[in-house]
Amino acid sequence: MAMIEVQHLRKNFVKTVKEPGLKGALRSFIHPEKQTFEAVKDLTFEVPKGQILGFIGANGAGKSTTIKMLTGILKPTSGFCRINGKIPQNNRQDYVKDIGVVFGQRTQLWWDLALQETYTVLKEIYDVPDSLFHKRMDFLNEVLDLKEFIKDPVRTLSLGQRMRADIAASLLHNPKVLFLDEPTIGLDVSVKYNIRRAITQINQEEETTILLTTHDLSDIEQLCDRIFMIDRGQEIFDGTVSQLKETFGKMKTLSFELVPGQSHLLSHYEGLPDMSIDRQGNTLNIEFDSSRYQSADIIKQTLSDFEVRDLKMMDTDIEDIIRRFYRKEL
Repeated sequence: MAMIEVQHLRKNFVKTVKEPGLKGALRSFIHPEKQTFEAVKDLTFEVPKGQILGFIGANGAGKSTTIKMLTGILKPTSGFCRINGKIPQNNRQDYVKDIGVVFGQRTQLWWDLALQETYTVLKEIYDVPDSLFHKRMDFLNEVLDLKEFIKDPVRTLSLGQRMRADIAASLLHNPKVLFLDEPTIGLDVSVKYNIRRAITQINQEEETTILLTTHDLSDIEQLCDRIFMIDRGQEIFDGTVSQLKETFGKMKTLSFELVPGQSHLLSHYEGLPDMSIDRQGNTLNIEFDSSRYQSADIIKQTLSDFEVRDLKMMDTDIEDIIRRFYRKEL
């Protein structure tokens, strides 16, 4: 059985169209014109137990609305979602014991309480037995390294400490599914590394199913078994990072460092389809579709036209693939 099951999920919002001016406002008040906005359109996917799914999309793509339906905050217009065999909107008090939720820009911790006291309150809320609570805290302390600040008030924690504390709070009751919304947003490189390592360890040791939303492409490459990408509420890709690169990452870039003093242009490849040439000073970059052009031919032609000091080949990274996807170039 899938841990997360989504079938033909839709969410519409009805908004009132306000006309300009006093007359328009009066008309809108007496005879309001309603408009339906489709935020999520017929999403269907499953996530097996223990998988980390990267749920990604541009701002306004429908990610947050979908997450709110999966966590039971919003009710779908049609279709359904089932998490660990339960419908989120039915008996939410029972359902929330199966899930943990972390929103990167909002905390679930009590601002003025010491972190340790916050966990004691959450223990009572989730009705975690004493023996399990102490065992759980030992595990979370080890994985997330909370010891150095666990006695400090939440308001004194750095952003990285608070994120680790929030992840621990979401895992206190040992949920089957963890929803992580931008868990590394605003963090520096070393803290991001620690957060990613902790997420990976939790996933591997406890087989926690994780749905991760992020704009950080390194999160996706380092954490996710699979990517589910949406745009304007609709699925546009479902597969692994390697499949995304294999399918849409055929563009490569040859970067040449030229010997100074060469002002002429590379005219041989100008205007060819699936190829772009960019010259900045002594750096010449040629981006091309590797399924259409041979890199050896491009190197040979460039060496015949220029004196070259150095060259390097670069694969298209996942960020560029997704950016081009959204620009409808793929």
